Amino acid sequence: MGKPDRASVPNVTDIHDRCFDELDAATFHDLVRLRIDVFVAEQECPYPELDGWDTHPSTRHVWLDGASGPATYLRVLVEPDGSHRIGRVVTRSDARGNGLAGVLLDHVHATTPGRLVVDAQTYLVSWYASLGYVPTGEEFVEEGIGHVPMARKAADA
Repeated sequence: MGKPDRASVPNVTDIHDRCFDELDAATFHDLVRLRIDVFVAEQECPYPELDGWDTHPSTRHVWLDGASGPATYLRVLVEPDGSHRIGRVVTRSDARGNGLAGVLLDHVHATTPGRLVVDAQTYLVSWYASLGYVPTGEEFVEEGIGHVPMARKAADA
């Protein structure tokens, strides 16, 4: 799997990496809508999407815009032990297959010191492994979807 060529994806702009207080209401709306469109509607997984972490001062919202708003997104939370939890990794259906989520993860790897953790949906374990993540526990089911806890040692930023 080679490096994705972001230039080959029409109308994808630079990476945005912002805390909640740096987001305007319209942008936050669009980011949450992308998450709900994929996780709640497409994956048919009704769960409490607004969990209180989006507004935490240390939470980072990272995304790439496409022609019709956010194309791919993830958020980074700081865990009590100092590791960084990557979550809500999502790509709009019409933007999939272009390596955009990998572009965001490369950015997070380059800008986040210390250990990174993720609860990977089971079907994505091999993809995360290709990015340097290793399983740290057994598969578990959350909201009806299988997940595997994984971790990666990030380069010091």
